[in-house]
Amino acid sequence: MRIVTLPAPDDFEAWRDAARALAAAEVAPDDVVWQVGDTPADLFAVAAGGQAAAETGPGATFSVPRGFVDLARSVVLADDPERFALLYALLVRLRRQSGILADQADPLVRRLEGLAKAVRRDIHKMRAFLRFREVATDEDDSRYVAWFEPDHHIVRANAAFFVNRFASMRWSILTPEVSLHWDGKALSEGPGASRADAPEGDPVEEVWKTYYASIFNPARLKVGAMLKEMPRKYWKNMPETALVGELIAGAQARESGMIEQARAVSGDNSVAAWQALREEAMGCTRCPLYKPATQTVFGEGPVDAAMMVVGEQPGDQEDLAGRPFVGPAGQVFDRAIAAAEIDRARLYVTNAVKHFKYEQRGKRRIHAKPGTGEIEACRWWIEQERLLVRPQMTVALGATAARSLLGRTVTISRERGRTIALPNGGAAWITVHPSYLLRLPDPAQKEDEFARFVEDLRGAKAALG
Repeated sequence: MRIVTLPAPDDFEAWRDAARALAAAEVAPDDVVWQVGDTPADLFAVAAGGQAAAETGPGATFSVPRGFVDLARSVVLADDPERFALLYALLVRLRRQSGILADQADPLVRRLEGLAKAVRRDIHKMRAFLRFREVATDEDDSRYVAWFEPDHHIVRANAAFFVNRFASMRWSILTPEVSLHWDGKALSEGPGASRADAPEGDPVEEVWKTYYASIFNPARLKVGAMLKEMPRKYWKNMPETALVGELIAGAQARESGMIEQARAVSGDNSVAAWQALREEAMGCTRCPLYKPATQTVFGEGPVDAAMMVVGEQPGDQEDLAGRPFVGPAGQVFDRAIAAAEIDRARLYVTNAVKHFKYEQRGKRRIHAKPGTGEIEACRWWIEQERLLVRPQMTVALGATAARSLLGRTVTISRERGRTIALPNGGAAWITVHPSYLLRLPDPAQKEDEFARFVEDLRGAKAALG
């Protein structure tokens, strides 16, 4: 019997180092006892052809599918005492049955996939539900502390996400197992903590609660789905959840004054509310488009703009820059509004879909039209932007933007260039998307359509009165 002691419960490198030695010695899975009890090594270095190779002895190697390495990296983080043994058993089988990973009916594969899925879900929950709170320090810079109770050993694996997202902050994440500390330059670890070590609240939370109350829509609330996606164990981490019961109880009386309440705190607080909305959108996972995209591309412009312009989605350059309408279509848009004598600095510009949808063709990312589900998933953000900005006129550029605003399929030629009342206030004005002009092959037609686009924008401006 071999006893393998690993230095930490999430140490994938230590596990694969031990697994390599055991596999090279042809030790049967039943003859190994795994326990968490330090020498990390590289077992499955990535090799050509989607395989990862491991030395089994002088001059000898064996290969495993790349998918096994990805699966193992996730499963090692699971809070299951059998995970190391299960992974080693699958590794041994892979040497005899190279295609076993594709057999979703296999009990071992199915169980490991289930563990990996649970880990990925826990990683997402930490990113979605963790809330930092400001604490007082003796130094000039603020420090932020968050408390989180993960179900699995995901804290170290999630560290890079928080370093990248909150690189300019000095923060600590406290969990029962391990603590992470970022000073703006380097990440360090500390021992686990207790809930009592974390602060209860800070002044910023009052602004956030005000914003949350302003955009809370009880008609959209599905309690069963909410509890499934956000179990009550995470509620104590999130300041807005303290408001849910109260908001539901008095929903009808508050509907008309929610945004006004946000603006009444500390004077006009619409900018703070918008900033909170934008920050929340940065972590949006409402549809799968967030996975391949570089970042969320949120709207920009004055929060008291009389006119809002809604496009379809960010393009390649917008996805990289994090700003709407800065690519080729944005340049056409800028020429058109200049010709229509509209100052872009006075517009609030956004998109119906906040992530770039594309098809990879070689090194190029080619625009792909958003589907109905993706448009619907993002309508929530557009509605919140309109509630905060409260534009008199919202210009929809193209069919996707029009559908987002009106909630139905729109024929541009039928609805173009006229005022359409919106149910929650203000008016809509529909025209083409500037990318349509870029696709026209005939120069004369392109010039005519550009002039018509400019006239549409002038009409929207005139409709403001």
